[in-house]
Amino acid sequence: MSQSDQSIAEEQREEDEQLRETGVLPDDPAFLNRIEVFRDTLPGKERIRFIRPNRTALQRVDAGVLKATEASLTPSGGVGRQLYRVKRFLIGSPLTNEQAIHERLTKVKALAVLSSDVISSVAYATEAGMASLIFAGSAALIYIAPITIAIIVLLAIVTLSYSQTIPAYPNGGGSYIVAKDNLGTTAGLIAAASLLVDYILTVSVSVTSGVQNLAAYFTGLLPYIVPLDILLIAIVAIINLRGIRESGSIFTLPTYFFVVCAFIMIIAGLFKSYVIYHNPFVGPFPHVAGVEPLTIFLFLKSFASGCSAITGTEAISNGVPAFKKPEARNARNTLISVGFILGALFAGITLLTLTYGVAPDPTGHTTVIAQLASRTFSGPFSFMFPVFQVSILLILTLAANTSFADFPRLASLLARDHFLPHQFAFRGDRLAFSTGIIVLAITASLLEVIFGGDTIHLIDLYAVGVFLSFTLSQAGMVIHWWRLRRQQQHWLRSMLINGLGALTTLLVAAIITFSKFLYGAWIVVLLIPLLVLMFLAIHKHYIRVENKRTTTLPTRPARLKHLFLVPIAGLDGVSVQSLAYARSLSKKVIAVHVAIDEEDEHKIRADWQQWVAQIAPEEKLELVIIESPYRSLNGPLLAYIDTIHELYPDVTLTVLLPEFVVSHWWEHLLHNQTALQLKAALLFRSGIVVTNVPQHLAG
Repeated sequence: MSQSDQSIAEEQREEDEQLRETGVLPDDPAFLNRIEVFRDTLPGKERIRFIRPNRTALQRVDAGVLKATEASLTPSGGVGRQLYRVKRFLIGSPLTNEQAIHERLTKVKALAVLSSDVISSVAYATEAGMASLIFAGSAALIYIAPITIAIIVLLAIVTLSYSQTIPAYPNGGGSYIVAKDNLGTTAGLIAAASLLVDYILTVSVSVTSGVQNLAAYFTGLLPYIVPLDILLIAIVAIINLRGIRESGSIFTLPTYFFVVCAFIMIIAGLFKSYVIYHNPFVGPFPHVAGVEPLTIFLFLKSFASGCSAITGTEAISNGVPAFKKPEARNARNTLISVGFILGALFAGITLLTLTYGVAPDPTGHTTVIAQLASRTFSGPFSFMFPVFQVSILLILTLAANTSFADFPRLASLLARDHFLPHQFAFRGDRLAFSTGIIVLAITASLLEVIFGGDTIHLIDLYAVGVFLSFTLSQAGMVIHWWRLRRQQQHWLRSMLINGLGALTTLLVAAIITFSKFLYGAWIVVLLIPLLVLMFLAIHKHYIRVENKRTTTLPTRPARLKHLFLVPIAGLDGVSVQSLAYARSLSKKVIAVHVAIDEEDEHKIRADWQQWVAQIAPEEKLELVIIESPYRSLNGPLLAYIDTIHELYPDVTLTVLLPEFVVSHWWEHLLHNQTALQLKAALLFRSGIVVTNVPQHLAG
């Protein structure tokens, strides 16, 4: 080895030893150890001690790689730690990214999570359709039969159409994705806005309807419908914050419990009516005088209200990634199963309504399905009536879960594409999109308060957006199959099916908008374009920030010229510490004092002369006193900072502010007010760096 190489090796050994003594290893900066070397009195002997951190918030994975543990989420103490414990109690322990694969749903759980909305709609869809017909008198209620048949045919078309979307978009074929990919960004945003509105209304309508059904049996609950609605929304939100798999486990039993109870009621009710009592197909309805003629408009309005039975059909197509593998096949089979269950329940409940002659209660104290249950479950089976009412409450409350599963996922896609705040794209501790869940719960609760928990008024806003999104999605699929006509063998058949779905849902969307426009649908018609404009404005902002985000700081360290300004109130321990910190980073430090009177000025000058005598002469440490005859502090200080920044534009100006760290929230009112005001003002001044030096109370 040459003398030069020996010299370099010796220097490297000395550098390595220095690094080891500071706890930083030259080959791995993420070793999480500090090494102390103790040399013995005998030459060549030394002892090494490894000092490890007390908290296990980080663990070493590989060279230069650390991984945060659950301990990194736990606040060190105080109120934050207590709130963290409450959070863990409510939503459970945090989940890692590796556990995401275990959060997927089986077909049984997925049907409960993603289809509780569409299944639950049978509890109020028939009544919603009859509520329009009854304006023409009780004799018009018989026409709910052909309207129900038309809705079931529509359900079959929509189910068949979406069963083709699932394999075409195995990563989630929601209306936003399909419309955006095939019809353009604007169409995608219209579909997204329509669905977001529909998801919010789904929560409000479902929960309100569930509470009203329960109040039909427990009449003492009638004055408390709105508070109960908000309470149930909060409970569903908390359950969803626990993660999709756990919410599926919680909601599976109530969903299937309702399905079983509903089929028992239908089978038992039809057997009782046709076999035991030999009732006719259409029984006598309670007499209600007509207040308007039976017109095509009334038919259309009844059909539009009854179409609420189909809202939520797209949820499975949106949530394909939530299924266990093979995702597309499991999702498609689940969608078809839901179609059969929904069609059978809807037809059966309408048939029971006709044979028992049950009409909507004009007082609103009881529902049609509650009247059917009371007539079916009578005599020795009367115990089933409250059981069935509880099952309705559970399924209607859980119907909101479909929205809580899909609203956050859709919002995360919009946030990923910069159309919503980026917070919507972040997964919470339990791998759920927490921001979307919380925003949905708050918005739905506000609707409950605004509309007083009235299902009929909420339904007037319902289904407008969802059928518009259906139309855009199916029209997008038509373009999709046309583009694949050279690759797909059965492209024409698929295109015709989706084309039929697009035309049908477009017709229904037009009917709903026309028939319900003056009854509240105008709100949704107005809200959707406003939401689209909001999406575009957010996107424009993000793109502008991305393109124009800049700073006057040089990108090369050698070109940085530092100048520190340290505002001081006096030469106390805090000011001396702040000046020491600034002097350790730069030799150009200016202490700035705003004097409010002559006595203040003389005192700071005398203290400075005494203290600065201890400072080395090569340090460019200066004191600038600003006389403030108007006794203002921040105004003169900001004026000086602006002046220095204007005179020295090539210098990086750093304002160093000490900040007292308080122990209690109310102590913020007693400290740091001047510093906070100064920070807020400097935040909007380009090219100025603000550094805080925290001051803690001695333990």
